[in-house]
Amino acid sequence: MASRDKNAYFIITATPVICGWIKSGCICYKKETLYSPLSDTVHVVCIGEIGTYSLPVDILRPLTRQKAEFLLALESNEERLKEIAKPEMLEQATELTVGSEVMVAQEGSWLKGVVRYIGPISDRKIPDSGGGVFFGVELLGEDMGKGRNDGSFGHKKYFECQRDCGVFVPFTRIKPLHPKPSAPWAGMEGDPTQKLSFGDRITYILDDKSDCQHGMVLKVKPDGMILISTDVDEHGKRGGEREIPWHIIINKEEDADEWPRSKPEKMDISDSPDTVKDPSADVAIKLGSRVVVHLANGAAFATVRWIGSLPNMSSRMAGLELEEACGVSDGTFRDVRYFTCPFKKGLFVKLSSCQLGESFLGETAVNGYFEHDGQDASPVPPLRSEDVMKTLIGQMKGIQGHCNSCYMDAALFSLFSCSSVLDSLLFKKTKPNDEPIQRTLLRDIVCPLRSNGYVPARSVMKLRKQVQERGHCPSYTTDEKDPEEFLTLIMQDILSLEPLLKLKSRNQTKGVTEMEQTSYFYQIFMDYNHSLVLPTVQQLLEHSFYNSDIKLAEVPSCLILTMPRSGKQFKMFPKIIPSLQLDITALLSNGLQQCVLCGQLAHVECSKCFLDPVFSSTGLKVFCENCSTQVHFHPSRQFHKPTSLRHPEGFPHSRSPGSSSQTPPREKLELFAVLCIETSHYVSFVKHGPKDTDWVFFDSMADRKGETDGFNIPEVKACPEVARYLTMPLAELATQVPREMDGVAKRLFCDGYMYLYQSPSMALYH
Repeated sequence: MASRDKNAYFIITATPVICGWIKSGCICYKKETLYSPLSDTVHVVCIGEIGTYSLPVDILRPLTRQKAEFLLALESNEERLKEIAKPEMLEQATELTVGSEVMVAQEGSWLKGVVRYIGPISDRKIPDSGGGVFFGVELLGEDMGKGRNDGSFGHKKYFECQRDCGVFVPFTRIKPLHPKPSAPWAGMEGDPTQKLSFGDRITYILDDKSDCQHGMVLKVKPDGMILISTDVDEHGKRGGEREIPWHIIINKEEDADEWPRSKPEKMDISDSPDTVKDPSADVAIKLGSRVVVHLANGAAFATVRWIGSLPNMSSRMAGLELEEACGVSDGTFRDVRYFTCPFKKGLFVKLSSCQLGESFLGETAVNGYFEHDGQDASPVPPLRSEDVMKTLIGQMKGIQGHCNSCYMDAALFSLFSCSSVLDSLLFKKTKPNDEPIQRTLLRDIVCPLRSNGYVPARSVMKLRKQVQERGHCPSYTTDEKDPEEFLTLIMQDILSLEPLLKLKSRNQTKGVTEMEQTSYFYQIFMDYNHSLVLPTVQQLLEHSFYNSDIKLAEVPSCLILTMPRSGKQFKMFPKIIPSLQLDITALLSNGLQQCVLCGQLAHVECSKCFLDPVFSSTGLKVFCENCSTQVHFHPSRQFHKPTSLRHPEGFPHSRSPGSSSQTPPREKLELFAVLCIETSHYVSFVKHGPKDTDWVFFDSMADRKGETDGFNIPEVKACPEVARYLTMPLAELATQVPREMDGVAKRLFCDGYMYLYQSPSMALYH
């Protein structure tokens, strides 16, 4: 028998509807990697069958490996089901060892003997084992000679004894000669340990001299031991955690109300629906909810990682990841993994035993953040830079990907994890039939992301289903989309946000009514005759505005740029340098600008000078009147036609040289996120702080657990290495081989698709 068996074993209790040839009573097992917490089915291998089958979890009864091997010794499926229904003999068999004195059923009589061998004697295989486990018994005393062999079976010798003194029997034909006193649970239908679940209160007696003691079940172990949290004893001393054998339990206390409610480990053990509502708020406990449970050492805070049914338990259960290591598992229950967390931080309890531990899911919001019942405001702002490392970094962090969702995962993470620039989406008044979508975005995605650093895949799938059901798109739950398409749908079609961008023609004739174009994004277009080789985002934006002959009508609170494409080829440039600050002063249609030569207030702009190699490669070219006269006196520029700049209405405009000595302010936007794409998979970078190294990288499908029925493991990791390349001289950066760049830096420079900028001064205005 393998010493480290990570497989889980089951007996099938009902014939599956789909795979009708698989009969109830069959023994099956699953590999640890085949389990999916997002599914109600389990991929199993049925012993004696070829291939794997996906069976409903509610017809699979978990077994220990030892019990599976004992049952495999029975040829009849009906006999196995009978023994599982009344498992007293199966439990007794687990206590037998080589040397145990036993009684063996042989031809209608019970014969006396001693166990000489325990193990397989057939070729019915289960992983790493010889097959079903039998008991080899040597008959003794007056029963000698009533056996069938000398310790041999087939051509193999398993133990030594005289001729016709040996027998091999399954557990149903053997019992201990000196059985232990009957357990209080004896005679109960079913496996006694199956009658216990987390949160149950029990009464037990340690020995004949002790009084009845009480406690609460924390874990039922496969070997029959019960981990409990003990009560306060008669001297007022608090108990703790201890293991007890199941046979010393007198009864399960069905009426929990008999116990004082001051007991710290008191739990409501009544059956509960799929979700439980906090009595102080009309909010259901869901995956990602922060909850509190009461254990022996007091209140424990945890995050809900799994909700569902456990085998042979009628109540809905919650799998919790505790903040402190006061649990009993790593997310497994009876050798079946339901979620993943550090050891001793996992605990399964009745869902009804959980209470919401945070009030951030209240109905109202104050200043863009949440308030509970109109009191005790609990803000859930974007993650601060100093909190990113402890809240957001690691595996199973960020937004979990599922079924082509990476475009949505990366977009939502970029917009809301560390920025509030578009929080108005979460709180603005919207159409009644779209309020559920806004509520899901707020409560199920943004709040858990900012408070716990994790959003499960089902929360995003809920949003996708709501969008699909609203008729916005028939394939939102299955197909790949573009982040631009998704964000336009949310901002424009569903939540009706005012357009982020207002553009106007640069050379509009004075006196003519100005026509503004509005948009939520700006797609950068490039003239194929450009001379850029290793461009910055600043240069690309300026060239695009120049080629399109447009300017910004006002400073945007959020500027979302998509990079230029070249036909079907996505990347027009092998590398693009992210501009950490975007100077849009020269791109404003009605703003104050500096002369590019003397720094004084500019009065004219020359589009032809923009491409003149004599000047800087960055920035539109604006001049004061004096400098413009000198620049255009040159023969090569005499044909240029500078145009007058429009200043804010009421601003004193003087064309006298040097009439204004005041330096105009610069309007700058800050980069806060970059979405990248490679081979149809989207990831994102987020700039979370002021330092050059304050970058994190997010991939909603960084790893995977299991195969077809598995689940994705999202990951957020710090990537300070990008700072080295952002501060590198252009000549050196141009020589960098992408595949040799440190960490994930290559993806930021080579795969950039969408750049998100915000205005520190304007973010609160929308």
